[in-house]
Amino acid sequence: DVQLVESGGDLVHPGGSLRLSCTASGYTYSRDCMGWFRQVSGKGRELVANIYTGHVTYYTDSVKGRFTISQDNAKNTVYLQMNSLKPEDTAMYYCAADSFCSAVPAGFRYWGQGTQVTVS
Repeated sequence: DVQLVESGGDLVHPGGSLRLSCTASGYTYSRDCMGWFRQVSGKGRELVANIYTGHVTYYTDSVKGRFTISQDNAKNTVYLQMNSLKPEDTAMYYCAADSFCSAVPAGFRYWGQGTQVTVS
């Protein structure tokens, strides 16, 4: 079974930083796409960033210059470094994986359970 486990979510003040981690088991994603989505209660899940084959990255406009996605193949882990956090970044953050990248949640087969980020 494929399992994705996120960690690193926390309560942080505006301007602060967090690093989210997503560790995969039963899945080797070095040649695939890993994505971070976020969801606010009552709204749909939105793509934050993704990384394809370890080096091709995409960021939604609202996080460009503040967030960085990276992966450590040896640890089977993808990271989301979040700097200059804003209250509007508050959401549940989900890790997702699949063979190819997609801008929509339906494009990813595998999901973690999420980690809460609160900026206040």
